[in-house]
Amino acid sequence: MHSAPGTFSLWLSHHVHTLTLIVGAACTLGLYSVLYKENRLYRLFEHLFLGLATGFMVANIWTDVVRPKWWIPMWDQGQWWLIFALVAGLLYYFIYSKKHNWMARLIIGFFMGVASGQAFQVFVNDTWPQIPGSFKPLIPHAAIAAGAGHPKIAEVTFTDALNNLIFVVVLACVMSYFFFSIEQKNPVVRGSARVGRWLMMFAFGAIFGATVMARMALLIDRIYFLLFEFGSLLGAPAGKPSVVMLLVILALIALLLYLTVRSRRENQG
Repeated sequence: MHSAPGTFSLWLSHHVHTLTLIVGAACTLGLYSVLYKENRLYRLFEHLFLGLATGFMVANIWTDVVRPKWWIPMWDQGQWWLIFALVAGLLYYFIYSKKHNWMARLIIGFFMGVASGQAFQVFVNDTWPQIPGSFKPLIPHAAIAAGAGHPKIAEVTFTDALNNLIFVVVLACVMSYFFFSIEQKNPVVRGSARVGRWLMMFAFGAIFGATVMARMALLIDRIYFLLFEFGSLLGAPAGKPSVVMLLVILALIALLLYLTVRSRRENQG
């Protein structure tokens, strides 16, 4: 017997939230299976996410860039000269031709030059203001009113001066570490360079810690999803975690630890 037309669509509309939770839980567990080792299940969901991300990027480029900035002005507003952008874009495909691939190198080289110029401009605009910004007042003083041709100078409190002094000391130590023009025989220069190296290690550690915390935030979000949102399908009360899902997660963690220890022992053996 055949179901009536629209029966599947009606069933899908009523169960879309449930299906979303099930697919989300399957994707979460599949991706985190890489904690043991790379496997086919992980690669399946990895390629699935890469495909979805690529499709979203293509759709986003069309809706946010190509259509409003190229197709509508050219087709609806009569700016016919924009057709040359299509010609330039088609030059990329000559890279598949052994005889005419030099045409693809022309457009690739052109846009690499444009991108390099923009990157240099961004670098200068971001770095150059840091040079005058490193000159900070070290002596506390009251606010100075604006004079003829001079802007108003803000007040510098004792706390501000202390912070500025710490900033200047850190800057001098770090810069002395990269001072390679002469051999660092002077004990003051050698000591400041050593302090600058330690200060950079502190900064790199803070950056690495922030990266780890970002990963932990993603993990916490996925565990919350499994315990509370997906757990609601397993009979958990609203606002409370699912005991069944919690036991499943603990069992998976125990299995992961067991497999890791066994694999290490086999490798040592």
